[in-house]
Amino acid sequence: MSSSESQVPRGSSDRAAAGGAVSPSEPPLDGSQSPKTTAVAAAILDPADLTAGQVDGYRKLALGQLEFTRRYTLELLEQVDPTDWWVTPPGMTSCIAWQVGHLAVSQYGLMLFRQRGRAAGDLELMPGWLRKRFGRGSVPPSEPDPAIDPQRLLAILASIDQAARQAVAGQSIESLMEPAEMPYAVLPTKLGAILFCPLHESLHSGQIGLIRRGLGLPPVR
Repeated sequence: MSSSESQVPRGSSDRAAAGGAVSPSEPPLDGSQSPKTTAVAAAILDPADLTAGQVDGYRKLALGQLEFTRRYTLELLEQVDPTDWWVTPPGMTSCIAWQVGHLAVSQYGLMLFRQRGRAAGDLELMPGWLRKRFGRGSVPPSEPDPAIDPQRLLAILASIDQAARQAVAGQSIESLMEPAEMPYAVLPTKLGAILFCPLHESLHSGQIGLIRRGLGLPPVR
């Protein structure tokens, strides 16, 4: 067995396998299951069963899925008039601006902060006002913010995406297999948080597509 196919150290998954990857103080995610039950259900693979080569393959898969999903997200945004970014169509509860800002905050959280903590320069990359306005639990604005135009949000989204891709591409196998708290996909590890990122974006791409229709735009595909 080559070094690239060596088994990932089993100790990296002990806490996650025991259900400790989720804080016990976290409320149920769907109102019926406990966080521990939900976390165990989300962990489809046992990290201890993966070789280093397989871990690297999942990393590349996540980055490829994110590239595809981001292209689709940007395609959805191309025809939206800048003046409509802050419009919440009748019967809906969100707007384009909030969706884009939320994707930026989420990608930073899943692929940067949860992987290596806060680093020098992060306040410029992901300023506090962005997290407060567009983070989980924030409320989509009802009026336009003249200080946050679409091009500024797109520039922040692109900067976070570039930094996240570069960081994940250079991340060690050992780091990728360290335990992580929810949300994650497939694996209860930092790699699982990365795998969750394109899935999360695809959900919000669907919301962006629905908002587009509410604005009177035709479907892209």
